Amino acid sequence: MAHQSCIQATWQLIRFDIRMKSNFDTSKFVAYLFVLAGALIMLAPFYFMFVFATHSRTEIFSMPPPLWFGSALLDNMNILTEKIPFWKNLGWSLYVAIASTVLTLLFCSMAGYAFALMEFKYKNFLFAWVLGTMLIPSFMNMIPTFMVMDLLGWIDEHRALYLPGAAGAFGIFLMRQFSSTAIPKELIEAARMDGCGEFAIYWRIVLPLLKPALGTLGLVTFIGSWNNFIGPLIVMRTADNYTLPLALRSLQSPVNTEWGALMTGSAIATIPLIFLFAISSRQLIAGLTAGAVK
Repeated sequence: MAHQSCIQATWQLIRFDIRMKSNFDTSKFVAYLFVLAGALIMLAPFYFMFVFATHSRTEIFSMPPPLWFGSALLDNMNILTEKIPFWKNLGWSLYVAIASTVLTLLFCSMAGYAFALMEFKYKNFLFAWVLGTMLIPSFMNMIPTFMVMDLLGWIDEHRALYLPGAAGAFGIFLMRQFSSTAIPKELIEAARMDGCGEFAIYWRIVLPLLKPALGTLGLVTFIGSWNNFIGPLIVMRTADNYTLPLALRSLQSPVNTEWGALMTGSAIATIPLIFLFAISSRQLIAGLTAGAVK
């Protein structure tokens, strides 16, 4: 009897283990299915953008629409370069994005280091003020931005696109959080005791330790500047000075829009961002979460 009871108990445990594995495999399969469906939904617009970039306007609006690549890419490129100074606009976008990234990294790292590791009067009040600017909706800055740029004589000049946002609240907050966790105060105090000046401490000690956060902030800033549409719309006036998003928008009209050329320009503008994100996605996630836990 004892032997039979032991066999029954063992068999029940085996059946229970099989049911648990079956339930786990099913739930895992369902989770993967949802992830796959979400990935397809997110990637579908990019796929069709690249497909439509190789088709003419007539083919794009045919029924059913084209699902594979065509042969009109060169024709679309010719139309694109005839209607707008595409390569010049691309160059301006690159110039503005690089300038915005460099200045943002410089000023935000300085401010973040100061708020994290230096003591000065009204520090907490000023930091709260900086964070408070993040509560202001961006559209409320449109008219004040235009008035200030007009007063400075910067209308239709590219410095109006990268200088005003060189010390953004998000960048200062990210640098401050990372500095407070990644840079020991003892290291800064030891450098001061050795006679090192504040800028030398920042340049030789703080900046190298901020590389992970700098990479994240640089990536976010570059992508945001590259995709910026509202800023150029406010201050740019001549087509030769447009950045790429505004130039591509100028291709659209109520009638006779060359959608093939527009998709070609959009695809070319998207390729650098896809490549940049593909090689830097881990850096982006790691940098954004580095200062989350102290």
